[in-house]
Amino acid sequence: MPSTTTTTSFADLGVADDLCACLTRSARTEPFPIQAAAIPAALAGKDVSGRAPTGSGKTLAFGLPIAQRVARAKPGRPRAVVLAPTRELAAQIDAEIGSLLAVRKRSVATFYGGVGFGPQLRALRRGVDVAVGCPGRVADLVRRGDLRLEDVDIVVVDEADRMADMGFLPEVRRLLDRVQARRQTLLFSATLDGAVDVLVRNYQRDPVRFEVAPPARHDDRTTHRFVDTVREDRVQLTADLVGEHGSTVVFCRTKRGADKVARQLTKLGVSAVPIHGDRSQAQRDRALAAFQKGKAQALVATDVAARGIHVDDVGCVVHFDIPADAKDYLHRSGRTGRAGAAGVVVAFVVEDTRVKAQALQRSLDGPSSEPNPGRGRQPGASRRGGRRPPRRVRRG
Repeated sequence: MPSTTTTTSFADLGVADDLCACLTRSARTEPFPIQAAAIPAALAGKDVSGRAPTGSGKTLAFGLPIAQRVARAKPGRPRAVVLAPTRELAAQIDAEIGSLLAVRKRSVATFYGGVGFGPQLRALRRGVDVAVGCPGRVADLVRRGDLRLEDVDIVVVDEADRMADMGFLPEVRRLLDRVQARRQTLLFSATLDGAVDVLVRNYQRDPVRFEVAPPARHDDRTTHRFVDTVREDRVQLTADLVGEHGSTVVFCRTKRGADKVARQLTKLGVSAVPIHGDRSQAQRDRALAAFQKGKAQALVATDVAARGIHVDDVGCVVHFDIPADAKDYLHRSGRTGRAGAAGVVVAFVVEDTRVKAQALQRSLDGPSSEPNPGRGRQPGASRRGGRRPPRRVRRG
């Protein structure tokens, strides 16, 4: 397998001077390992299968080659297509590669559901060089005849394992079947086995495969804690964690639960906004913008946000409800401690989730549960006397 040693600059990888200058203006001068591994092969026109953990810099690993190689498109016939599992991820890919494409006078637009067709149809009529979208809306536009894939030279399948988890791979395969066989296909994923491996074998030609392992535990700057508590204490504990760590993503099992927790945090003086699949796209956009700008201290989300939201400087992730399995735990937890930054992950363990939490900890080889700091009462007992003083989760 080729080396994944980071080189000294993007120019060393073959990135053009004008794009390097754009990166320098945004203080990005040294490639991350997945970028150093994948960019030279992608620039050479080869198919790439890249395996790397969440937050490792995969967007630039395909965004730079697209910006450097993509041709100008005719109306309704993009030359590059990026498929992403969620609306939020599609929008953030657009934002990250937009400045690079502008350097080369190339255009990008996003295509996803939850919004009207009008703006997307107008963008296609003007001509879009790079289309970034979710499989469902892209397929709708193809079926309507508004989007043609015959001219596509470069296809990216991002977060392919998440696509598989969400049941999108059949639609992805139907879309790939419509693209010319001589296309370049770049696939990035946290895993390359199972259904993703089927995609690699059927839709890539002799791909160059790169794997960048997660950091070793002693190099990992994220602190993980499982905290024993009772259900009615979780909101107060979450408010205390937001007060200690600042920007916090709180994960709930259900949409209704996310709405309820956001309301309860707000009553405790924490600015919190919910984001989940039942919110309109405008509501989701406003919530994410408020969180990114620091107007909201907490983003309360269902698993729709576990992969689709990329926000820098998240201080803490709270598993308000224990996730279903280790994979979901890692996807959620990846919202903090990104790109080598420090972060804190706290999972609340209540009586009826203790067995699940223990199994999760064993699979992660993680720390054992610690008591709820300052709890001092039996589960189910009522709390009296108003708000308690802030309590901190012990850090490792």
